[in-house]
Amino acid sequence: MILAETLLHQTRLRFPGLAATEASISPIEKGGSERKFYRIQFSPGQSIVLVKYRQGHAENARYVGIAEFLATHGVRTPKIFFHDPAVGLIWIEDLGECDLWTYRGESWATRRSFYESALEEIAKLHRVSAADSTEIRDDLPAQFDAALYLWEQHYFFENCLRRHFGVEERKLHELACLPRLEQIAQQLERYPRMLVHRDFQSQNIIIRDQQAYLIDFQGMRFGLAEYDLASLLYDPYVQVSAAERKKLLGFYRTEAGVTDPDFAEKFQFCAMQRLMQALGAYAFLGLVQKNRAFLAHIPAALDSLAEVLTGIEGSEPLHRLLRQLPPTGAASAPLL
Repeated sequence: MILAETLLHQTRLRFPGLAATEASISPIEKGGSERKFYRIQFSPGQSIVLVKYRQGHAENARYVGIAEFLATHGVRTPKIFFHDPAVGLIWIEDLGECDLWTYRGESWATRRSFYESALEEIAKLHRVSAADSTEIRDDLPAQFDAALYLWEQHYFFENCLRRHFGVEERKLHELACLPRLEQIAQQLERYPRMLVHRDFQSQNIIIRDQQAYLIDFQGMRFGLAEYDLASLLYDPYVQVSAAERKKLLGFYRTEAGVTDPDFAEKFQFCAMQRLMQALGAYAFLGLVQKNRAFLAHIPAALDSLAEVLTGIEGSEPLHRLLRQLPPTGAASAPLL
């Protein structure tokens, strides 16, 4: 109650025109972010979202700068109304509660236009030229390179396979040292990079008035467009069929003017990387940070990873292990 009153007081100080207006505040429970989100409702149809973040964390500090940069390049994001870095508070536009995930049970005829709108927005980001990105380059986290791709692989082996499933250390080492995995990391590093969202999935895409808006973009960095596409089209939170995935990839290629002959292979390798990263995150958030709801997404992500690995020569030992894992929960005994 004390925190809520403090946040309302801070809000009235920044928006004096609302000082005499009755207001209510409620937390927005979503995702695994350390940031806290609150919806402040002043009257029907008049609300604002307040973001409270921990100071000293570089990713939180860059949110506003990235939002302004994206708006400059025509990417739909929440408007920034006020930022007070001294207390770690940001007041942003309230776009509502309907994200792409909300529509996961709707027909493909309904969902398709929302996915296409999201792809239109991410294509705008991917088209930002190297010259136009100079102004923000130094403020971004480390770009995707071989070291980061290898880190994602290690994150998966350590948290998902070892911590969650109890795979034995010797087996983990054998799989982590598969030459094909390092080759993929090295190959992805060699491709030209562009700005990417980094966490382009259904819960980070708000649908308002039939159009997509991007949120949680503070992890933006230089990487491959295919990584963003894999994040959305192999999203463990939402089932996207192979036929739907193919149509959406075709839509994106037309929208972004992609003629790269390596596109399909890059997409497959990026899907492997993204799913490894997601699986590592689910296990870490569920077991280390005790947010066990994330563990429920592991089976779907594992199925997708196994599907992706089916077409990657040299990954067969890892594919076989994935097919041996129990469908739910941790292994009852170490897997050898």
